[in-house]
Amino acid sequence: MDSGALVTGTAMAAALGTLAMAFLGRLPIALAPGMGMNAFFSYEICGHLGVPWQGALGIVFWNGILFLAISLTPLRLAVVRAIPESLKTGMQVGIGLLIAFIGLQKCGLIGDHPATLVTLNDLSDGWTPNTATLAMIGIILTSVLLFRKVAGGVLIGIFAVAVLGLWVPGEGGEAVTRWPDRWMAAPASIEPLLFKADLLYPFRHWQVAWVPVVMLMFVDLFDSIGTLIGVSRRAGLVDEKGELPGMGPALVADAAATSVGALLGTSPVTAYVESAAGVEAGGRTWRTGVVVASCFLLALFFHPVILRLPAAATAPALVVVGVLMLSGLKGFDWSDLRETAPAALTMMLIPFGFGIAKK
Repeated sequence: MDSGALVTGTAMAAALGTLAMAFLGRLPIALAPGMGMNAFFSYEICGHLGVPWQGALGIVFWNGILFLAISLTPLRLAVVRAIPESLKTGMQVGIGLLIAFIGLQKCGLIGDHPATLVTLNDLSDGWTPNTATLAMIGIILTSVLLFRKVAGGVLIGIFAVAVLGLWVPGEGGEAVTRWPDRWMAAPASIEPLLFKADLLYPFRHWQVAWVPVVMLMFVDLFDSIGTLIGVSRRAGLVDEKGELPGMGPALVADAAATSVGALLGTSPVTAYVESAAGVEAGGRTWRTGVVVASCFLLALFFHPVILRLPAAATAPALVVVGVLMLSGLKGFDWSDLRETAPAALTMMLIPFGFGIAKK
Protein backbone atom coordinates (compact mmCIF):
# COMPACT_ATOMS: atom_id res chain seq x y z
CA MET A 1 0.00 0.00 0.00
CA ASP A 2 1.28 3.47 -0.90
CA SER A 3 2.42 5.10 2.37
CA GLY A 4 1.75 8.68 1.25
CA ALA A 5 -1.76 7.79 0.11
CA LEU A 6 -2.29 6.02 3.44
CA VAL A 7 -1.52 9.20 5.36
CA THR A 8 -3.94 11.21 3.23
CA GLY A 9 -6.63 8.51 3.36
CA THR A 10 -6.28 8.16 7.13
CA ALA A 11 -6.70 11.90 7.71
CA MET A 12 -9.68 12.11 5.36
CA ALA A 13 -11.38 9.05 6.86
CA ALA A 14 -10.80 10.40 10.37
CA ALA A 15 -12.20 13.82 9.42
CA LEU A 16 -15.31 12.37 7.75
CA GLY A 17 -15.93 9.92 10.61
CA THR A 18 -15.54 12.63 13.23
CA LEU A 19 -17.93 14.92 11.36
CA ALA A 20 -20.47 12.06 11.16
CA MET A 21 -20.18 11.60 14.93
CA ALA A 22 -20.60 15.35 15.47
CA PHE A 23 -23.71 15.75 13.31
CA LEU A 24 -25.37 12.35 13.89
CA GLY A 25 -24.25 11.42 17.39
CA ARG A 26 -23.95 15.06 18.60
CA LEU A 27 -21.00 13.95 20.75
CA PRO A 28 -17.49 15.39 21.37
CA ILE A 29 -15.88 12.10 20.33
CA ALA A 30 -13.44 11.74 17.44
CA LEU A 31 -12.95 8.78 15.11
CA ALA A 32 -9.89 7.39 13.33
CA PRO A 33 -8.49 4.00 12.26
CA GLY A 34 -7.96 2.10 15.53
CA MET A 35 -4.46 0.88 16.36
CA GLY A 36 -5.68 -2.58 17.38
CA MET A 37 -7.69 -2.77 14.16
CA ASN A 38 -4.58 -1.77 12.19
CA ALA A 39 -2.65 -4.67 13.68
CA PHE A 40 -5.46 -7.15 12.99
CA PHE A 41 -5.78 -5.82 9.41
CA SER A 42 -2.04 -6.05 8.72
CA TYR A 43 -0.79 -9.10 10.60
CA GLU A 44 -3.84 -11.34 10.77
CA ILE A 45 -5.89 -10.66 7.62
CA CYS A 46 -3.13 -9.69 5.18
CA GLY A 47 -0.29 -11.57 6.87
CA HIS A 48 -1.56 -14.80 8.44
CA LEU A 49 -4.54 -15.32 6.11
CA GLY A 50 -2.69 -14.04 3.04
CA VAL A 51 -5.54 -11.78 1.87
CA PRO A 52 -4.40 -9.06 -0.58
CA TRP A 53 -4.88 -5.55 0.77
CA GLN A 54 -7.63 -4.84 -1.75
CA GLY A 55 -9.55 -7.88 -0.47
CA ALA A 56 -8.86 -6.89 3.14
CA LEU A 57 -10.42 -3.49 2.46
CA GLY A 58 -13.45 -5.32 1.05
CA ILE A 59 -13.68 -7.30 4.31
CA VAL A 60 -13.54 -4.03 6.27
CA PHE A 61 -16.30 -2.55 4.08
CA TRP A 62 -18.73 -5.42 4.71
CA ASN A 63 -17.82 -5.45 8.41
CA GLY A 64 -19.02 -1.84 8.50
CA ILE A 65 -22.25 -2.73 6.68
CA LEU A 66 -22.96 -5.56 9.16
CA PHE A 67 -22.15 -3.25 12.07
CA LEU A 68 -24.50 -0.64 10.60
CA ALA A 69 -27.33 -3.17 10.29
CA ILE A 70 -27.00 -4.12 13.97
CA SER A 71 -26.81 -0.44 15.00
CA LEU A 72 -30.21 0.15 13.39
CA THR A 73 -31.92 -2.71 15.28
CA PRO A 74 -33.11 -3.11 18.91
CA LEU A 75 -30.15 -5.49 19.47
CA ARG A 76 -27.87 -2.47 19.87
CA LEU A 77 -29.95 -1.06 22.75
CA ALA A 78 -30.21 -4.50 24.36
CA VAL A 79 -26.42 -4.85 24.39
CA VAL A 80 -25.96 -1.43 26.01
CA ARG A 81 -28.62 -1.98 28.67
CA ALA A 82 -27.23 -5.41 29.49
CA ILE A 83 -24.04 -3.78 30.81
CA PRO A 84 -24.38 -3.15 34.60
CA GLU A 85 -23.64 0.31 36.00
CA SER A 86 -20.59 -0.99 37.90
CA LEU A 87 -19.19 -2.46 34.69
CA LYS A 88 -19.66 0.88 32.92
CA THR A 89 -17.60 2.48 35.70
CA GLY A 90 -15.02 -0.25 35.22
CA MET A 91 -14.86 0.61 31.50
CA GLN A 92 -14.30 4.30 32.25
CA VAL A 93 -11.54 3.61 34.76
CA GLY A 94 -9.97 0.88 32.63
CA ILE A 95 -9.85 3.20 29.61
CA GLY A 96 -8.23 5.85 31.81
CA LEU A 97 -5.55 3.40 32.94
CA LEU A 98 -4.97 2.29 29.35
CA ILE A 99 -4.57 5.89 28.15
CA ALA A 100 -2.12 6.62 30.98
CA PHE A 101 -0.17 3.41 30.29
CA ILE A 102 0.10 4.24 26.58
CA GLY A 103 1.37 7.70 27.48
CA LEU A 104 3.96 6.34 29.92
CA GLN A 105 5.20 3.94 27.25
CA LYS A 106 5.38 6.50 24.47
CA CYS A 107 7.38 8.99 26.49
CA GLY A 108 9.90 6.42 27.71
CA LEU A 109 9.00 6.43 31.41
CA ILE A 110 7.89 2.79 31.15
CA GLY A 111 9.89 0.22 29.19
CA ASP A 112 9.95 -3.52 28.62
CA HIS A 113 11.76 -5.99 30.87
CA PRO A 114 12.49 -9.69 30.18
CA ALA A 115 11.55 -10.81 33.69
CA THR A 116 8.80 -8.42 34.84
CA LEU A 117 7.47 -7.47 31.36
CA VAL A 118 7.52 -3.76 32.24
CA THR A 119 9.83 -1.56 34.28
CA LEU A 120 10.40 2.10 35.20
CA ASN A 121 13.17 3.61 33.07
CA ASP A 122 15.87 5.96 34.36
CA LEU A 123 14.94 9.62 34.41
CA SER A 124 18.41 10.81 33.35
CA ASP A 125 21.71 9.72 31.87
CA GLY A 126 24.04 10.71 34.68
CA TRP A 127 23.60 14.46 35.09
CA THR A 128 22.08 14.85 31.63
CA PRO A 129 18.27 15.01 31.33
CA ASN A 130 16.71 12.67 28.77
CA THR A 131 13.35 12.01 27.13
CA ALA A 132 11.87 10.53 30.32
CA THR A 133 12.88 13.68 32.25
CA LEU A 134 11.12 15.88 29.70
CA ALA A 135 8.01 13.72 29.93
CA MET A 136 7.95 14.02 33.73
CA ILE A 137 8.22 17.81 33.41
CA GLY A 138 5.33 17.70 30.96
CA ILE A 139 3.16 15.63 33.30
CA ILE A 140 3.79 18.02 36.21
CA LEU A 141 3.30 21.16 34.11
CA THR A 142 0.07 19.90 32.50
CA SER A 143 -1.31 18.80 35.87
CA VAL A 144 -0.62 22.21 37.41
CA LEU A 145 -2.20 24.04 34.46
CA LEU A 146 -5.35 21.89 34.65
CA PHE A 147 -5.52 22.31 38.43
CA ARG A 148 -5.32 26.08 37.94
CA LYS A 149 -8.03 25.73 35.23
CA VAL A 150 -5.85 27.44 32.63
CA ALA A 151 -7.60 27.43 29.25
CA GLY A 152 -5.73 25.24 26.78
CA GLY A 153 -3.56 23.78 29.54
CA VAL A 154 -2.99 20.53 27.64
CA LEU A 155 -1.81 22.31 24.48
CA ILE A 156 0.41 24.67 26.49
CA GLY A 157 2.04 21.66 28.13
CA ILE A 158 2.64 19.96 24.77
CA PHE A 159 4.28 22.97 23.12
CA ALA A 160 6.29 23.92 26.23
CA VAL A 161 7.89 20.47 26.37
CA ALA A 162 8.44 20.49 22.60
CA VAL A 163 10.39 23.76 22.91
CA LEU A 164 12.46 22.42 25.83
CA GLY A 165 13.22 19.36 23.73
CA LEU A 166 15.24 21.51 21.32
CA TRP A 167 18.03 21.55 23.94
CA VAL A 168 17.70 18.05 25.41
CA PRO A 169 19.66 15.20 23.75
CA GLY A 170 17.71 12.13 22.69
CA GLU A 171 18.64 8.89 20.95
CA GLY A 172 21.73 9.08 18.75
CA GLY A 173 22.81 12.35 20.35
CA GLU A 174 20.27 14.42 18.40
CA ALA A 175 17.87 16.75 20.20
CA VAL A 176 14.54 15.28 21.33
CA THR A 177 12.77 17.94 19.25
CA ARG A 178 14.21 18.59 15.81
CA TRP A 179 13.55 21.80 13.89
CA PRO A 180 11.33 21.14 10.83
CA ASP A 181 12.89 21.44 7.38
CA ARG A 182 9.78 23.27 6.19
CA TRP A 183 6.52 24.43 7.73
CA MET A 184 4.03 23.30 5.08
CA ALA A 185 3.81 20.72 2.30
CA ALA A 186 1.14 19.52 -0.10
CA PRO A 187 -0.54 16.25 0.97
CA ALA A 188 0.14 13.10 -1.03
CA SER A 189 -2.41 11.93 -3.59
CA ILE A 190 -5.00 9.43 -2.36
CA GLU A 191 -5.50 8.01 -5.87
CA PRO A 192 -3.45 4.79 -5.34
CA LEU A 193 -5.96 3.67 -2.65
CA LEU A 194 -9.20 5.47 -3.49
CA PHE A 195 -11.99 3.00 -4.35
CA LYS A 196 -9.46 0.19 -4.72
CA ALA A 197 -11.30 -2.05 -2.22
CA ASP A 198 -12.29 -5.41 -3.72
CA LEU A 199 -15.92 -5.48 -2.54
CA LEU A 200 -16.58 -8.90 -4.11
CA TYR A 201 -13.61 -10.61 -2.44
CA PRO A 202 -15.60 -11.75 0.64
CA PHE A 203 -18.12 -13.43 -1.67
CA ARG A 204 -15.55 -15.09 -3.93
CA HIS A 205 -13.49 -16.31 -0.95
CA TRP A 206 -16.16 -16.65 1.74
CA GLN A 207 -14.35 -19.60 3.38
CA VAL A 208 -11.49 -17.25 4.30
CA ALA A 209 -13.37 -13.97 4.62
CA TRP A 210 -16.41 -14.68 6.78
CA VAL A 211 -14.46 -15.18 10.02
CA PRO A 212 -12.59 -11.83 9.81
CA VAL A 213 -15.81 -10.03 8.80
CA VAL A 214 -17.69 -11.29 11.86
CA MET A 215 -14.64 -10.90 14.12
CA LEU A 216 -14.11 -7.30 13.10
CA MET A 217 -17.81 -6.55 13.53
CA PHE A 218 -17.93 -7.76 17.15
CA VAL A 219 -14.62 -6.14 18.11
CA ASP A 220 -15.74 -2.90 16.46
CA LEU A 221 -19.12 -3.01 18.22
CA PHE A 222 -17.80 -3.61 21.73
CA ASP A 223 -14.81 -1.32 21.23
CA SER A 224 -17.14 1.50 20.16
CA ILE A 225 -19.63 0.90 22.98
CA GLY A 226 -16.83 0.82 25.55
CA THR A 227 -15.29 4.05 24.27
CA LEU A 228 -18.62 5.87 23.93
CA ILE A 229 -19.70 4.93 27.46
CA GLY A 230 -16.32 5.57 29.09
CA VAL A 231 -15.65 8.97 27.52
CA SER A 232 -19.28 10.13 27.75
CA ARG A 233 -19.43 9.28 31.45
CA ARG A 234 -16.37 11.42 32.03
CA ALA A 235 -17.99 14.23 30.04
CA GLY A 236 -21.17 13.98 32.12
CA LEU A 237 -23.31 13.20 29.07
CA VAL A 238 -25.02 10.06 30.40
CA ASP A 239 -28.48 10.15 31.98
CA GLU A 240 -29.51 9.14 35.50
CA LYS A 241 -29.61 5.49 34.41
CA GLY A 242 -26.01 5.65 33.22
CA GLU A 243 -27.12 5.37 29.57
CA LEU A 244 -26.03 7.56 26.68
CA PRO A 245 -29.12 9.07 24.99
CA GLY A 246 -27.41 9.40 21.61
CA MET A 247 -25.90 5.91 21.55
CA GLY A 248 -27.91 4.76 18.51
CA PRO A 249 -26.97 7.57 16.11
CA ALA A 250 -23.39 7.47 17.45
CA LEU A 251 -23.02 3.79 16.57
CA VAL A 252 -24.56 4.44 13.14
CA ALA A 253 -21.93 7.14 12.54
CA ASP A 254 -19.19 4.78 13.72
CA ALA A 255 -20.36 1.95 11.44
CA ALA A 256 -20.79 4.21 8.41
CA ALA A 257 -17.30 5.65 8.95
CA THR A 258 -15.84 2.12 8.83
CA SER A 259 -17.29 1.42 5.38
CA VAL A 260 -16.40 4.87 4.03
CA GLY A 261 -12.88 4.48 5.41
CA ALA A 262 -12.51 1.19 3.52
CA LEU A 263 -13.38 2.97 0.27
CA LEU A 264 -10.69 5.56 1.08
CA GLY A 265 -8.15 2.80 1.76
CA THR A 266 -7.96 2.57 5.57
CA SER A 267 -8.51 -0.09 8.22
CA PRO A 268 -11.69 0.11 10.41
CA VAL A 269 -12.46 3.64 11.60
CA THR A 270 -13.72 3.72 15.18
CA ALA A 271 -14.28 6.06 18.13
CA TYR A 272 -10.96 6.33 19.95
CA VAL A 273 -10.25 6.67 23.66
CA GLU A 274 -7.93 9.68 23.27
CA SER A 275 -11.12 11.70 22.71
CA ALA A 276 -11.02 12.03 26.50
CA ALA A 277 -8.27 14.63 26.01
CA GLY A 278 -10.77 16.87 24.25
CA VAL A 279 -13.31 16.30 27.00
CA GLU A 280 -10.80 17.32 29.64
CA ALA A 281 -10.03 20.46 27.64
CA GLY A 282 -13.70 21.42 27.89
CA GLY A 283 -15.23 19.76 24.83
CA ARG A 284 -18.84 18.84 25.55
CA THR A 285 -20.76 19.39 22.29
CA TRP A 286 -20.73 18.41 18.63
CA ARG A 287 -18.67 21.50 17.88
CA THR A 288 -15.66 19.71 19.37
CA GLY A 289 -15.89 17.15 16.57
CA VAL A 290 -16.02 19.86 13.92
CA VAL A 291 -12.82 21.40 15.30
CA VAL A 292 -11.07 18.02 15.50
CA ALA A 293 -12.10 17.11 11.94
CA SER A 294 -10.77 20.46 10.70
CA CYS A 295 -7.48 19.79 12.47
CA PHE A 296 -7.20 16.37 10.79
CA LEU A 297 -7.47 18.05 7.39
CA LEU A 298 -5.14 20.92 8.30
CA ALA A 299 -2.61 18.38 9.56
CA LEU A 300 -2.21 17.17 5.97
CA PHE A 301 -0.63 20.54 5.07
CA PHE A 302 1.31 21.08 8.32
CA HIS A 303 2.58 17.53 8.70
CA PRO A 304 6.28 18.59 8.55
CA VAL A 305 5.77 20.48 11.84
CA ILE A 306 3.44 17.98 13.49
CA LEU A 307 5.83 15.10 12.78
CA ARG A 308 8.51 16.98 14.73
CA LEU A 309 6.48 16.97 17.96
CA PRO A 310 8.19 14.28 20.08
CA ALA A 311 6.39 11.67 22.18
CA ALA A 312 7.87 13.34 25.26
CA ALA A 313 5.64 16.36 24.47
CA THR A 314 2.39 14.60 23.52
CA ALA A 315 2.42 11.58 25.84
CA PRO A 316 2.16 13.54 29.15
CA ALA A 317 -1.27 14.77 28.00
CA LEU A 318 -2.43 11.15 27.73
CA VAL A 319 -1.10 10.36 31.20
CA VAL A 320 -2.86 13.31 32.84
CA VAL A 321 -6.14 12.64 31.01
CA GLY A 322 -5.96 8.97 32.01
CA VAL A 323 -5.51 9.95 35.66
CA LEU A 324 -8.52 12.27 35.51
CA MET A 325 -10.69 9.44 34.19
CA LEU A 326 -10.10 7.52 37.43
CA SER A 327 -12.60 9.86 39.10
CA GLY A 328 -15.33 7.29 38.41
CA LEU A 329 -14.06 5.34 41.41
CA LYS A 330 -15.26 7.93 43.92
CA GLY A 331 -18.88 6.73 43.75
CA PHE A 332 -18.04 3.04 43.61
CA ASP A 333 -19.66 0.70 46.13
CA TRP A 334 -16.87 -1.61 47.28
CA SER A 335 -19.07 -3.47 49.77
CA ASP A 336 -20.78 -5.68 47.16
CA LEU A 337 -18.32 -8.17 45.68
CA ARG A 338 -20.84 -9.20 43.04
CA GLU A 339 -20.54 -5.70 41.59
CA THR A 340 -16.91 -4.90 42.37
CA ALA A 341 -15.26 -8.14 41.22
CA PRO A 342 -16.34 -7.94 37.53
CA ALA A 343 -15.74 -4.17 37.46
CA ALA A 344 -12.29 -4.45 39.05
CA LEU A 345 -11.38 -7.23 36.62
CA THR A 346 -12.46 -5.00 33.74
CA MET A 347 -10.35 -2.14 35.11
CA MET A 348 -7.30 -4.40 35.17
CA LEU A 349 -7.78 -6.32 31.94
CA ILE A 350 -8.21 -3.25 29.73
CA PRO A 351 -4.71 -1.79 30.48
CA PHE A 352 -2.98 -5.15 31.07
CA GLY A 353 -4.56 -6.63 27.92
CA PHE A 354 -3.76 -3.38 26.07
CA GLY A 355 -7.19 -2.98 24.52
CA ILE A 356 -10.89 -2.41 25.15
CA ALA A 357 -12.06 -5.40 23.14
CA LYS A 358 -10.36 -8.64 22.19
CA LYS A 359 -11.22 -11.21 19.60
